[in-house]
Amino acid sequence: MASEESKGEYIVEFQQHGTSVKVSVIDPVTMTEVSLVGPRSAGQEELQRAALAKLHYVMKKKAGETKPDDAPTQPPQKKPGIIV
Repeated sequence: MASEESKGEYIVEFQQHGTSVKVSVIDPVTMTEVSLVGPRSAGQEELQRAALAKLHYVMKKKAGETKPDDAPTQPPQKKPGIIV
């Protein structure tokens, strides 16, 4: 994982596409990149916070530090069908 010196230093990019905003975050030490798409009405800080949380999750997953409890879970399916 990233050293203490570079902890908190990330490259963040915002791209507006119509009513959506794509946020990409890169950790320059590990060259790990994640992105997400959110509504334009959401604040820039909120989108950045969500993207950084996703980056930290992916970096922990790559390092083998995640537990099954850390992974996002879907509620049990009560109706027949497919969750997409």
